[in-house]
Amino acid sequence: MTDDVALLQRLGILLEAKIPVERLRAAGFAGCESVRDSLMSIFLRVRSKKRGLVRLSPNRVQREFSQTCTHRNIVLKARQMGITTYIAARFFIQTITRPGTMTVLVAHDQESAEEIFKIVHRFWENLPEAMKRGALIRSRANVRQMVFPRLDSEYRVATAGDVNAGRGLTIHNLHCSEVARWLRDPAEALASLRAAVPADGDIVLESTPNGAVGLFYEEWQHANETGYTRHFFPWWYDDEYRDKKGLSNVLRLTPEEEDLVRRAGLTDAQIAWRRTNRAQMRGLATQEYAEDPVSCFLASGECVFELEAIDRALDAQSRPTTVRDNARLTIWFQPRGERQYIIGVDPAGGGTEGDYACAEVIDRQTAMQCAELHGHYSPRELAMKLIDLGGMYNHALLVVERNNHGHGVLANLRAAGYQNVFRHGGQDGWLTSAVTKPAMIENLAAILSVKPQLFQSERLLAEFRTFIRRADGGSGNSSGSHDDCVMAMAIALAGRQAVAGSK
Repeated sequence: MTDDVALLQRLGILLEAKIPVERLRAAGFAGCESVRDSLMSIFLRVRSKKRGLVRLSPNRVQREFSQTCTHRNIVLKARQMGITTYIAARFFIQTITRPGTMTVLVAHDQESAEEIFKIVHRFWENLPEAMKRGALIRSRANVRQMVFPRLDSEYRVATAGDVNAGRGLTIHNLHCSEVARWLRDPAEALASLRAAVPADGDIVLESTPNGAVGLFYEEWQHANETGYTRHFFPWWYDDEYRDKKGLSNVLRLTPEEEDLVRRAGLTDAQIAWRRTNRAQMRGLATQEYAEDPVSCFLASGECVFELEAIDRALDAQSRPTTVRDNARLTIWFQPRGERQYIIGVDPAGGGTEGDYACAEVIDRQTAMQCAELHGHYSPRELAMKLIDLGGMYNHALLVVERNNHGHGVLANLRAAGYQNVFRHGGQDGWLTSAVTKPAMIENLAAILSVKPQLFQSERLLAEFRTFIRRADGGSGNSSGSHDDCVMAMAIALAGRQAVAGSK
């Protein structure tokens, strides 16, 4: 191994090491904390928004990602935050300092892939000549590939539509860009790529939002279950989003603006920029220039539930008191001895690839959501979970949808001897049909509109946003999303209404 390759390899071992802040400031690298970020700032050049080449000095977004990232990351961001460039730079440094590294960048289309790869080529082109002629000499460099033969390392670019992008490879660094805009079979493409990354490899899925549907939305919603670290970067993290010329127009703030100033510490110049941006972008501003990780996912189609009520519910949310069973059971309000409870249940088949089963616990008198059970369960497993949950909540009334897999759940409840099971039409369980479903959903929508503070679950509130009216007059979850929590809550409230009406 030559001296220059050995030096790079030693640096690769030290990438995660922290450097004392005083030394960094003295050297002019105040935005860096690790050896990796320092190397990026010393050697890599990027094109600034003013068109000139500048040193890659990490901005707020890039620093925060660097400090909080893990081996598995998902990034939800506003436009033009510099995260795509930073990930490309981060993986470039890892490629050239760790021999035998394979880095793959996957963009949503060929044009975007080539544009991002131009950034990577620019990194190499502006390295010192001695490095480019020595350890980092390239044997192949085109719009799809950059090969460093002396390191046995490679940086590749592909598109999400390329079904062979990850086949036959061991990928050490996987950068998936604008995942919300991947077409064709995005889930299959991502599954193939993930399978090529070892446990100690790095994966970053990053995107601006593109509707409350699809692969990226699902990945974001289920990040806690899949072990991915969430990173959310709103537009005000970029100091350039300010309008000092418009300060004279910011004389009085709206209640929404006052809340943003209080919550995020926005200045008048940022409020002025926001007003101009919203006037120009209109409805797309919420999506393109995200302010929170919920409203930026715009619902596709006509949402059944009132979006403002969902926002009010989010503001009024309580923190869970207990999370159990690998985060499948969440409790906000513990059972009280004198209270009665109802549990609405939307069963599922139990397969890991199918729908989720969900049970929503509500207070019979107030309709307050108290707990939520959500996961993949077989009919028997779900019945046993419901018996435990019902027993915990003072022998709660179980309102189980009897359609499809519900028959199996009800049979197991009967066999186990659970007595407090809702009956409808002379049979155990609740029947969801073309007749009962519209009334169930409208009842739920009305309660949400009047009392949004009753609903605690972030998962449920997210499903509200993607539950839409269809062209055929029906309603349900939009493509790529789920409605298990919505249906379980609608069943619980329908059961409550039916019990009250029978008295």
